[in-house]
Amino acid sequence: MRMELRVCKHCYNGEHGTPQKTAITKDMVACARRIREYKDLIGVDSLYVTMVEEGDVGGAEALPIYVASIRDDQIQMNDTQLVMEDNDGSALVYPDPTDVLEVLTRNIDQIAQQTRRDVTVELSEESAKLIT
Repeated sequence: MRMELRVCKHCYNGEHGTPQKTAITKDMVACARRIREYKDLIGVDSLYVTMVEEGDVGGAEALPIYVASIRDDQIQMNDTQLVMEDNDGSALVYPDPTDVLEVLTRNIDQIAQQTRRDVTVELSEESAKLIT
């Protein structure tokens, strides 16, 4: 399985959006990076974390799958999404931050069952509220 987390670089850096969005974005990246450290324990071949900037053509680094929506008669590319592709080429895309955090934290839970090390990621209050 291959995974790619794409997040808005400006949200991650706190340059736009709300402090809550920045906290959630940082939590997603922290979870993805933790999973990447232990990916072999749960059968993940690769995990990319891609910082998307305004003007990027989708920002895909590894998996060329994009989610878009139509807002005010214009196509909007989602700058935050989790893309997962299995060995058969089937893909799942999670554009909702709640779903992204849920998937990432479940993967961390699976890793925790496979190791004696503490692999927990301290989530912000904002992220904790989203997944409870």
